[in-house]
Amino acid sequence: MDEKNTDFISKEKVDQFVMLNQKYFPSEKIMFLKEKLYNTTESKFSMISCVELKDPTTLLLISLFLGGLGVDRFMLKDTAMGVLKLLTAGCCGIWTIIDWFVIQNKTKEANFNSIMMLL
Repeated sequence: MDEKNTDFISKEKVDQFVMLNQKYFPSEKIMFLKEKLYNTTESKFSMISCVELKDPTTLLLISLFLGGLGVDRFMLKDTAMGVLKLLTAGCCGIWTIIDWFVIQNKTKEANFNSIMMLL
């Protein structure tokens, strides 16, 4: 027999998860994430808890030192932009400098999207 887990996650668990991981998500989407997590089951929540989130600060440091080679974009699974930056030396440095300012937001969006795919 196929049993479905219909036990919804407790509010305390969701609040603790969000509090511990809020730096990995866009601040404007935290409330939406909380609402989605309140309505998820225990089994889905355990899968979400196992997802490895990328640290925006780490990606910024990688972008500062290896951004011209596209390493930051490869880590975000943005392969096309990573190859472009690799072959053109960061589009002559222009995309590298742009990424210094946007890579943290892109990392938070990538983390949010990976969680939403599981929900």
